[in-house]
Amino acid sequence: MEMTRLGDLRVPRIGLGCMGMSTAYGTRDDAASTTAIHRALDLGMTMLDTADVYGNGHGERLIGEAVRGRRDEAIIATKVGNLGRAAAPRKVDGRPEHITAGCDASLGRLGVEAIDLYYLHRVDPDVPIEETVGAMARLVEAGKVRHLGLSEAGPDTIRRAAATHPIAALQSEWSLWSRDVEGGIIQTCRDLGIGFVAYAPLGRGFLTGTIPDVDSLITEDRRRDHPRFAPDNIARNLPLIDVLRDVADRHMATPAQIAIAWVLSRGPDVVTIPGAKQPRWVVENVGAIDLGLSAEDLAALEAAFAPGAASGSRYPEKQMGALGI
Repeated sequence: MEMTRLGDLRVPRIGLGCMGMSTAYGTRDDAASTTAIHRALDLGMTMLDTADVYGNGHGERLIGEAVRGRRDEAIIATKVGNLGRAAAPRKVDGRPEHITAGCDASLGRLGVEAIDLYYLHRVDPDVPIEETVGAMARLVEAGKVRHLGLSEAGPDTIRRAAATHPIAALQSEWSLWSRDVEGGIIQTCRDLGIGFVAYAPLGRGFLTGTIPDVDSLITEDRRRDHPRFAPDNIARNLPLIDVLRDVADRHMATPAQIAIAWVLSRGPDVVTIPGAKQPRWVVENVGAIDLGLSAEDLAALEAAFAPGAASGSRYPEKQMGALGI
């Protein structure tokens, strides 16, 4: 596995996104998810990414059980501050007391003494970022957290946070069809020596080429609420998959592997965490590490997936409004 650094934290360039094991994408299968986590560790995909809000703590408990006896192999990343879609009246909470209590709760569910990478999941517009990160910094001082990160933050917030305490990583969506971070956000990270963790590199599964229409998703799948998966939009987005397939065929690879390889091509400071809750998908995803995309490949992908090429926004309107970018 190719390695890089998020600040002072050495990590694999492909980790494992664990959100779908607990929420959003259909039914849970803890046995398969646990096997997928073990397979990821075996293959060097040792960064496991979750959050306290995933399955109302289920994601952290699942990882805690899965890494028991293998804790030294795993880099555990979790998040605090996002209260979930059903929360009211607050959707996010960056108050110091919430950060402190949230960390203790996460440690208990994970069954570990320290969290390797602790993210602020969403920026709270009602709390100065200095106060939130200050509370997170005190967790580092107490030995409960080793490195700090932000998720879905804009350049000004990133700079203010980094002036309060070193920030190892920014995690935001980045894929062929979600390129909002290009320009100011990624450049700010590079100016400050902050690594970048790209979530949803497979476009929530669409870029695998296995979702021909919204009816192929079960009723409980939250992607049914996402604009890009609406019937009219998904029909307009499907031709993008043809370009991915063409590039994949040249490499005897899958569309998913090409999508991941494209994210990795953005720079050696970029890490990605494709989600997988089946061992076979873990194996498929890790195969992207050996793919070298040619100038011809990159040009074809750039022509098809220019910024704004996807039809529909990446989140529903209310969730888009909660992003701090």
